[in-house]
Amino acid sequence: MGLTRKLTKNNPNIRVFNKQRKVPLEVQHLEDFLIQLAMRLDIKEGFSTVLVSDATIRRYNSRYRGQTQSTDVLSFPFGEESYLGDILISAETASQQRSGTLLVELKILALHGLLHLLGYNHETDLGEMESLEVRLRGEFQLC
Repeated sequence: MGLTRKLTKNNPNIRVFNKQRKVPLEVQHLEDFLIQLAMRLDIKEGFSTVLVSDATIRRYNSRYRGQTQSTDVLSFPFGEESYLGDILISAETASQQRSGTLLVELKILALHGLLHLLGYNHETDLGEMESLEVRLRGEFQLC
């Protein structure tokens, strides 16, 4: 089920889709979090977050990163002025690796994916992304 909420004209159109069936979950709280996060980061462009199965994310990871295993989150920047891109999250992996609630783990992964859409890269930015991510986790009580 996809959820779409139009915000004010200065805020993004954020979509959350649950395209998997193995992990039961409701996406409304994740969507609400992403709206708050987008407002906090002053994001004007839209983006989508798609919850998928391990098999699906494994195919994307193989095709676009050359990695044959599953992963928890992938980001696909769109590179257009009005749309940031898509975040894929494996609900199965999120459920298995969580230390708290599934919702908190999904929020952490969505935050991480969104920072990648914004151009941050923890592999090359000398800790800039990690520092921002830790600060935002604290602000949103995701620790």
